[in-house]
Amino acid sequence: MTPASDGSQQSSPVVGCAWRPSESGLVVVVRLTPKGGRDTVDGVEMLSDGRWVLKARVRAAPEDGKANAALARVLADCCGVGLSRVSLVGGATSRVKTWLIEGDATVLAAALERSLASGQRKART
Repeated sequence: MTPASDGSQQSSPVVGCAWRPSESGLVVVVRLTPKGGRDTVDGVEMLSDGRWVLKARVRAAPEDGKANAALARVLADCCGVGLSRVSLVGGATSRVKTWLIEGDATVLAAALERSLASGQRKART
């Protein structure tokens, strides 16, 4: 959150716009590039339609759920949670996917922001 000119708080347009809290955790919108050469998160960007997404790429091909499984590992590592707490909730066959990471949304968002800021965005192999 950053202070607005009127003194209220607003979300930063760079970090935090690609995710939002939910009752069960953190909902993250990701634009995935399969066969991207490495398993990593590259940052946050705005799509041409105005939506903010987390940019990610994985080595796996988009077949038989392999790319989605690789992305789940990357997200789990970035947020410091177990793989069982990361689930795909939308966009299984789309490049833009919606994920739910279960847990305390504030803690998860802070971990994701730290991971992006530190450059530690790769999945552990």
